[in-house]
Amino acid sequence: MQQTNLVQNSLLSDIDFHLFGEGKHYQIYEKLGAHLVEFDGVTGVYFAVWSPNAQSVSVVGDFNAWNADQHPMERNPMGIWELFIPSLEVGEKYKFVIKNNQQKTTFKTDPYGYQQELRPATASIVTDLSYTWHDQDWLTRRSQSNPHTQAVSVYEVHLGSWLHTGWDTQIENGVPVAVPNKPGARFLTYRELADKLIPYVKEMGYTHIELLPITEHPFDGSWGYQVVGYFAPTSRYGTPQDFMYFVDECHKNNIGVILDWVPGHFPKDEHGLAFFDGTPLYEYADPRQGEHKEWGTLVFNYARNEVRNFLISNALFWFDKYHIDGIRVDAVASMLYWDYAREPGQWLPNQYGGRENLEAAEFLRQLNNTIFEYYPGVLSIAEESTTWPKVSHPTNEGGLGFNFKWNMGWMNDTLRFFHTQPSDRSNVHNTITFSIWYAFTEKFMLALSHDEVVHGKGHLFQKIPGDDRQKLANLRLLFAYMFTHPGKKTLFMGMEFGQTREWNVNADLDWWLLEKDSHQQLKQLVQYLNYLYQNEPALYSDDFTNDGFEWIDCNDVARGLISYIRKDKYSGEMMVTICNFKPNAYQNYWLGVRESGTYVQLLNTDSQMYGGNGLENSLKLPTHQWNSQPWPYALEVNVPPMAALIFKKSEEL
Repeated sequence: MQQTNLVQNSLLSDIDFHLFGEGKHYQIYEKLGAHLVEFDGVTGVYFAVWSPNAQSVSVVGDFNAWNADQHPMERNPMGIWELFIPSLEVGEKYKFVIKNNQQKTTFKTDPYGYQQELRPATASIVTDLSYTWHDQDWLTRRSQSNPHTQAVSVYEVHLGSWLHTGWDTQIENGVPVAVPNKPGARFLTYRELADKLIPYVKEMGYTHIELLPITEHPFDGSWGYQVVGYFAPTSRYGTPQDFMYFVDECHKNNIGVILDWVPGHFPKDEHGLAFFDGTPLYEYADPRQGEHKEWGTLVFNYARNEVRNFLISNALFWFDKYHIDGIRVDAVASMLYWDYAREPGQWLPNQYGGRENLEAAEFLRQLNNTIFEYYPGVLSIAEESTTWPKVSHPTNEGGLGFNFKWNMGWMNDTLRFFHTQPSDRSNVHNTITFSIWYAFTEKFMLALSHDEVVHGKGHLFQKIPGDDRQKLANLRLLFAYMFTHPGKKTLFMGMEFGQTREWNVNADLDWWLLEKDSHQQLKQLVQYLNYLYQNEPALYSDDFTNDGFEWIDCNDVARGLISYIRKDKYSGEMMVTICNFKPNAYQNYWLGVRESGTYVQLLNTDSQMYGGNGLENSLKLPTHQWNSQPWPYALEVNVPPMAALIFKKSEEL
């Protein structure tokens, strides 16, 4: 093979060029970027950056007073610029100065940089990612697991607004409010969050923490969804090793870590990926393809091998270097459709005249195939809001290859139903039952996410009609319905204790609410639901086929009742749930079951211990013979208003 790399002191070989050109160099982050190395007994930092259309590229930093003339780089035939600078060490700040064909120079951060300065500063930092991990047992168990048949209950968190330290509290309209921008106020670090957030999540019984993007981003108000440093955990909360410690501690406590990941678009900030070498390198050239005007961002060019390589290697990087357990891919619909948030004339059809972005679909297939090849047992979750077929089906079945998809239809219908006055819910009864008609077309995750509690939408508590007592009763009912409905679970922070105000990225959660018994009791209910969910395989082992679910009655419209059975695919054990969505109590209600015997009540959301009216046990034992098709037996129950009841045969406990 002819040697194509002409640069002295290079980490790149012909095989690197070949794989990168094919878009299949999945560890390219070990070669591009900035790396502490030794050549011929001399230590220093090797820099490499892909910038094929640049006229010249230089490395600048404190080490050369940011003078672009001091350290020019050499270009190899692949359009990668390289330079080894002796004596530089970890901790050096640097940027690439890129001169385009019009002689304009731009200072760029490193696309593959492992660390960046804290905003508003934007330089990359030479970083060593060494860390001594203690989670090998966790990783081994994960590689042998099947998430489809496991309990998956996710606590979605924005690290910067879960809890701050040093903030003042003032009273606004009679309500204690955390006030930012005070002397001494700051974010908790990754290590402090490990000490505070992990014990809370463990106490609540969640199986995973999902983090809104922690990749480096310049603007706090983007919540992390406009990324500049794809390979850099944000410096807002500490160093790369600090974040590794956070993940390690999660695994020590049997908690998985999911990252929100944003391969759909990136911001136009001059120091970032936009027009990186003076041309549309990472983005599509035509703005009808390459720009999201609604978001003010640019769209990755999924047709370009090197761009796909950048994104896929980035996803693998977080599994490799940070031992994460899953990604939730943001805004998949915006990737799949050329006309997403675009008016006629603002988009270009595909080669067949359709609106589907076939290149993005192929990228997602390659992404998921690669993830599961390298890291079996992890999660790849699509936030996809359309009816694109087989999102969570394997690629060899014509799917996109995700192993879960957020159920946006369930979320929209459920919130619309609970927003309806209880007395009027008979008129929209099919809204709460419709989800089962399509529940097994995808491998769904039920998500009540951050998107539903911002931008004037109000928090869950605010969406529900009635006084505080009625709102909390509805929340208890909603959560019981959610945890017994087929599909894995995701709840955004604050929902578990009934946050009463819309989420504010610049403020703490309203932790003071837990001083009220009613909100503390709601929190205890969610804690018990997580316990029940993980300890009853009928609630999770068969989420994705008709065999795991059966209606008892979905048509009791006048009473506003639904009842159903969940089944364990391995043991055959069954759980019975009845939900009353109206403010009426029903005495001596007969609930059909297939097996006779004595049943026990596992949950009554109207129990006084959870803030209800105190009807502790509504079940009359044992079963009655009924002979009403298809139910040979019946449970006789008293159904409290605005409540859910869960039962199981006693001998199976």
